[in-house]
Order: sequence, then C-alpha cells, then structure tokens
Amino acid sequence: MFDAKQAAAIAPSNASAYQEAILPKVSRTFALTIPQLPPALRDVVANAYLLCRIADTIEDEPAFSADEKGRYENAFVDAVTGRIDAREFAAQVAPRLSEATSESERELLSRLPLVLEITGTFNPTQHEAIVQCLRVMSEGMHDFQRVVGLQGLDTLRDLDRYCYHVAGVVGEMLTKLLVDFEPELTPQTRTLMRLAISFGQGLQMTNILKDQWEDRSHGVCWLPHDIFARYGVELRDLSAGQQDAHYADAMIELIGIAHSHLCRAVEYTLIVPARHAGFRRFCLWSIGLAVLTLRNLQDRLDFSSGTQVKVSRAAVAQTIGLTRLTDKYDPAVRFLFGAAARKLPLTPLAPEWDVAQPTPAWPWRRASPLKNARSL
Repeated sequence: MFDAKQAAAIAPSNASAYQEAILPKVSRTFALTIPQLPPALRDVVANAYLLCRIADTIEDEPAFSADEKGRYENAFVDAVTGRIDAREFAAQVAPRLSEATSESERELLSRLPLVLEITGTFNPTQHEAIVQCLRVMSEGMHDFQRVVGLQGLDTLRDLDRYCYHVAGVVGEMLTKLLVDFEPELTPQTRTLMRLAISFGQGLQMTNILKDQWEDRSHGVCWLPHDIFARYGVELRDLSAGQQDAHYADAMIELIGIAHSHLCRAVEYTLIVPARHAGFRRFCLWSIGLAVLTLRNLQDRLDFSSGTQVKVSRAAVAQTIGLTRLTDKYDPAVRFLFGAAARKLPLTPLAPEWDVAQPTPAWPWRRASPLKNARSL
C-alpha cells in the first residue's frame, strides 16, 4: 500500500511525482498500459484515471448511504471544476472511508488537491473531456447502484447502459483526448466514438463475468436477467460452484457478445496511425488480456472465484511481447487477435451497435439512465 508518510513528504510542486507513485498502487493494469502512451497523453490519461478511481471509490464505499453517495459524487465533480474547495471536500470525505476501502484509495482521495494541480494544467479540450466523463460516470453509477441486487439487471440493454456509464464514457473521453492530440483523426471522430463505446463494453463485460461471484458476495449482480431466464436460470438462486449446463449456455452467449465488442476494439485501435505505436499498445494490451480472460472463462465455466480465471503472469508477458512485435502492422494485429480468440464464441450484436449508422442512437446517454426503465 502507499505509505501516508511517503505521500506527505511529496511537496505540492511535485504533483507529477505523486501521480506517478500512486498509480500502480490503485491499478496494476493501467500502471502497465499508461506508460506506453505518447508523453503528451501520458499525464492527462493517468490523471483522468485517478479522478475516475476517486468517483468509483465514493460509490463503492459501504459506509455511505445512497443519499450520501449522491451528494458526495456531486460535490466531487464540483471540486474538480473549482466550484467548491477541493481541500475542504477531501478533508470531509476521506476520514469517513472505511477499512473496506483500500489504504491506497483512501490516500488518493485525501490527496485530491494534489491530483487537481495536474488537472489544472490541461488545455480546455482535455479539461472538458475529463469533467464530462466524471459527470456522466458519477450520475450513472449512482443510479444503477440504487437499484441493483442479486436479481441482476433486467435486460441486456440495461447491461449496455450500465457498461456505458462505467466504461463506454471513458472510451469517449479517451477518444476526445486522442483527437485533440492527433487532429488528423478529426474526420473519423464519429466512427471512433462509436467504436470506443463498444471497446469499453467489451472490457467491462469481461470484468463483470470474471468478478460475478465476488460481486454476489457484496449483494450485487450485474448479469442480465433476460439472457439467463431464456435458458431457465434464475439469477437470485445462483450459487458459486453449483452452476449447471443452462448457466453455461447463458455464459457462452455473453462471452460471445463480449468477444464481438472486442473485435470492434481492434478496429478502433487500427484507426490510430501506426506511428503512434504507444497508443496502439495501450489499447492492444487491454484487449489481449480481456481475450485471455474470456478464454479462461470458457474453459472453466464451473469457476467460483475470479482468481480461478485470472490471466497468468506468463500469459501477460507473452501478450506484451507479441504486441510489441506486431503493433505497427495492421494485418499482423488482426492475425494475432484472430489466433488468440479463434475458439471463442461470437454472438451477433444488436443493430444499434452498427458503426455505419450516420447518427448516434444511444438511449442510455440520458441524464437519468433508469428513469424510464422497468423496476428491477
């Protein structure tokens, strides 16, 4: 864990040093991928991730009531935009975080003013992209957290909306930052935005499938009720280690959907010019790890813990090595992805995911995503 005395010893003028030090303490994956980005993007993406992590920490804190979470999320965005004092906000909220929240995450929230020193150096496009992401993410997470339970989400479309608010919106933010960094991509912004949402969906679905038993231990289930009900499975009655063939059939369908989204993630990556190999690696490492996780899930559908399907260190190293060799060559990237995913099912996506549509049509991008949804 990040030592509080070590953090206190970092002078405010060394906000970048703090950001670099805390990142691997709160995310091993992003600590691995973010350094691959071009220098002009590295600090802004790392900073954006840390702010998203704070929003997630607030929403996951079991000591907060639903109303408190809503107030704190709104206040957090106000602190980021400068409408309220960030030091006062951190001083009020950080001490209330329980032991259920990791020491590193408690430390990160307490040092919010230091993190915002870096945020304040970004250009208007970068700053607005981050703030918009935080607004959508915070509101969406809070709305879903208030209604989710062991019964799961009502439909696959509800899962789509949830994934948008916790991951797709991050893809949109990264795309805005990418286009700001490489204006040559401006004509392809609409296509990139659509693919970015699908990219986020694939990664988030993979995590949901992998972490479903840990989530259930906390009283929540993000799986879609309608998919499992079609196979005769009641999500409320699921028990780790006691899955049957019907559960396996539903899982195979969801693995196939996640795989389809990851195919689009590859296309997103290949739109980025090959000269930006670092950005491509940033994407491809995440895609590769997700594909390997889906393979592990498919091979062990009777798993009862996320650790049982976790990607091994050797597989991570192999993924990194192979993508380093191929990241500049589109045919090689497609071949590598196809080879890694060749045994995975591929479930067709609904028409609304069609990238060729001239106008975005994402109904979950409303201010209150569940306002018109059926009660769960």
